[in-house]
Amino acid sequence: MTVPAQKPARKLSMKQRYSALTHDLNWTPTYVPEAEAFPYTTFEGIKIHDWSKWEDPFRLTVDAYCKYQAEKDRRLYAVLDSFAQSQGQLGLSDGSYLNAMKLFLQGIASEEYQAHRNFAYLARYLNGPGPRFAALCQSLDELRHAQTEIHALSHYNKHFTGFHDWKKMHDRVWYLSVPKSFFDDAVTAGPFEFLIAIGFSFEYLLTNLLFVPFMSGAAFNGDLPTMTFGFSAQSDESRHMTLGLEAIKFMLEQDEDNVPIVQEWLDKWFWRGYRLLALVAAMMDYFLPKRVMSWKESFELYFEQQMLGGLFPDLAYYGIRPPRHVEQAIEEKEILSHQAFWILYQFSHAAAFQTTVPDAAAQEWLTSAYPETFPKLYQPLFEKAQEVMDGGGRFFNMGLPQLCQVCQIPMGFTEPGDPTTICQRHSIFKGERYDMCSDGCKWIFDREPEKYVQAWLPVHQIYQGNCGGPTIPDVLAWYGMQPDDGGDYLGSADHQAWTAWHATAAKEG
Repeated sequence: MTVPAQKPARKLSMKQRYSALTHDLNWTPTYVPEAEAFPYTTFEGIKIHDWSKWEDPFRLTVDAYCKYQAEKDRRLYAVLDSFAQSQGQLGLSDGSYLNAMKLFLQGIASEEYQAHRNFAYLARYLNGPGPRFAALCQSLDELRHAQTEIHALSHYNKHFTGFHDWKKMHDRVWYLSVPKSFFDDAVTAGPFEFLIAIGFSFEYLLTNLLFVPFMSGAAFNGDLPTMTFGFSAQSDESRHMTLGLEAIKFMLEQDEDNVPIVQEWLDKWFWRGYRLLALVAAMMDYFLPKRVMSWKESFELYFEQQMLGGLFPDLAYYGIRPPRHVEQAIEEKEILSHQAFWILYQFSHAAAFQTTVPDAAAQEWLTSAYPETFPKLYQPLFEKAQEVMDGGGRFFNMGLPQLCQVCQIPMGFTEPGDPTTICQRHSIFKGERYDMCSDGCKWIFDREPEKYVQAWLPVHQIYQGNCGGPTIPDVLAWYGMQPDDGGDYLGSADHQAWTAWHATAAKEG
């Protein structure tokens, strides 16, 4: 008997195989209405007609994800172990460099965990299987980022001040209320706004300004653990950026009524993220002993060229324009880092990091990077501060600064077009006055005043007696800080230890 030849099975495309592994595991609830199973995706006004249109360009499965991340962790922890065993901290460019890492640990690790929690929430409550799985992967990514950042920097805690109690400080310290308020604002928004806040505005628009130039700075300054976990995380960021872009295109393509809602979220979260990155601008220009690129250069490359020159022209097809107040951000690239660092310099006696006057080489570099602004506007401030130090003192601002009601940064930014006048805006809500640092923050407040009047402002809390007591030592103890954590780097415990270690090494050599 002749057996008829069987046709070979048709090979599925990658897209079809991915759909079989993920989307086909989805189900339609029958014992409860869909609105009851997924109650949080309608109240923001976003209209979704077909969740199956969500596409994941990475076609990632759980098995592939776990194998990929496990291999990255294996390589990362091999580097961390080697660095610790070889006393790699002695090979840093200078001990002062680690003040940047103190600020990074205190301000970023807890926010990675915040993002992990809310993406886990989205993995349950987004209606479609595609976005649920993408949110699940990002939730696991953010948890891994928090863990690897903590592990990488824990080695320095054995030898330097300021790395302890970072989690306690996150909820209490004045300068850490800036990143904390950003993520508190995002996680208390609806699911779609959260996707714009974190998945698009932070991950897609602004993450390169944090990870790429700063982690390159870590490599340039001999910080192998930070460089390794930074670039390990950056490979995840490519997926996060894609999730953010897919989220915005998905919303825009589902219904034209979504366009004005998405545009307002982009306007809000661009400015909120930009204000948050003022801390990164100060770190790049002032905290790194060996600098790779200036804040101005990185802003021009990663935002102006890549976002304004590439992304937003594409989004114009959907009716999206560049974010509101973007012209002011472009103008401020000449002055942002200097103003942010001057605030940190004045108040570092109440911080878990140290600052000092930029030395002659640093001021020469700042002059070359900012020839139109630094010599005229900011170098005189540091010359005056150096005179105080030469006289045996140190300039600290012993008062409590007024804070912006929205971004919570002390009011140290200046008027558009006038870098010599402090910018101050205010709004009246239910008979009370609320002050903001900029037109962008005022616009955000006026959209949602009921939300921002509830802001936990550290200065207000200190005045109300909610921060340990009426004196600076009382407040610092409540913060969880120790006597050697802040102040000027020169003469600090870290500076003395660094000098002693290298003097010993020179003798032995």
